[in-house]
Amino acid sequence: MIELERTKELAKKYKMNLREVNDKAGLGTNSIYNWKNKRPGGDALEAVAEVLNTSIDYLKGKTDDPTPIPTKGQPTSIPLDEEKPYSYHGYNVPERYLNMIRGLMEDDIKEGRADKKWET
Repeated sequence: MIELERTKELAKKYKMNLREVNDKAGLGTNSIYNWKNKRPGGDALEAVAEVLNTSIDYLKGKTDDPTPIPTKGQPTSIPLDEEKPYSYHGYNVPERYLNMIRGLMEDDIKEGRADKKWET
């Protein structure tokens, strides 16, 4: 099934195995492996898409663009304090880049230069 193949592909890209993705998504034991014979439910796909920083549509094969699509009314901020893979135009963002951004933001917050989080 395409959901399993796409999940494997992204897991490999982010240097995770399927068990790690499964556990981070909070799914039952070997749930992702069962996708070989059974279509995953929407909740499972949503959880895996979140872990792999992609969209459900990508996992289902409805699009070939793995970039996540923000939901309507949701800000397009990137929570850099979470442990998840990040990409930019399909390329992995190295941890050193994320650390640079975190450091710059911490400096701006301490100096009072950072904008406050907007209300959602």
